[in-house]
Amino acid sequence: MDKRQLSAFICVFEERNITRASEQLSLTQPALSATIKALEEELGTKLFIRKPRGVDVTEDARVLYPHARRMLDEMSALTSRFRQRRDKSPLTIGIEQDIPASGLQFLLGKCRTTLPDALITLDPGCTGDIRFGCESLRCEDELFIPLFEESYVLAYPSDHPLGKAEVLSAELLCNQAWVMYPAHDSHQRFLPFYGACAETPSANAGSFTLALELVEAGFGLTIAPQGLVEQRCDVAAQQLPGYPLMRRVGICYAMQALENPLVERLLDGLSKAIKITEEVVTNVG
Repeated sequence: MDKRQLSAFICVFEERNITRASEQLSLTQPALSATIKALEEELGTKLFIRKPRGVDVTEDARVLYPHARRMLDEMSALTSRFRQRRDKSPLTIGIEQDIPASGLQFLLGKCRTTLPDALITLDPGCTGDIRFGCESLRCEDELFIPLFEESYVLAYPSDHPLGKAEVLSAELLCNQAWVMYPAHDSHQRFLPFYGACAETPSANAGSFTLALELVEAGFGLTIAPQGLVEQRCDVAAQQLPGYPLMRRVGICYAMQALENPLVERLLDGLSKAIKITEEVVTNVG
């Protein structure tokens, strides 16, 4: 029993007429009759009784009809589901390391609402049609749309003595055990806080996420983006002394990426969302 036989049966059952059914199915009457006969032989029962004008349905046909209708609907739904998945246009987004979960969820939320017909693929690192990462990692030939800013904060184990300090000072920090980032692009910005300890790190890390793992393990304190620190249950944070250090996180993309209509739609949606947020903040202020 296949889809062709079920469609033929349903059409004849509803029309009660071979001629009209054959016209709806774009089949010749002999072809339709042969299809019905093959179905009857497979089921081992008579489904229709020919009359001078039209056909009568048998009791077995009445039993079969709702099952056939349900089977045909399920086949159509299944076909549609896989066809839609296959027909989705692909968009690959590279996700740089050290992106807070809240920022990534914001981006993915916009992808779902702006690009419901896209097949989204997330890949780690510098890859994809566009990249979600820090502005400091933007290549020379790339443009950048900022999505949010966040402060760098001092991160330390929850039970560290610094938690009792009312105000942090450079003098208080310079003699601490530090987890540093010698190969990271932020290393030079953090050197003034290390003081005399700049040459004697407690441990080194290649990313903020790994540095926070070392902090949780008790290796010392570090400087990391506030969004990443807030995701850690056993790490506390305080604002750094002096002028705040900030980073901007957003979308890095090359001009040729705009040739992909999905990229253009997503960037437009993100730009509008950021504009609305800024207007709300301005009005509240």
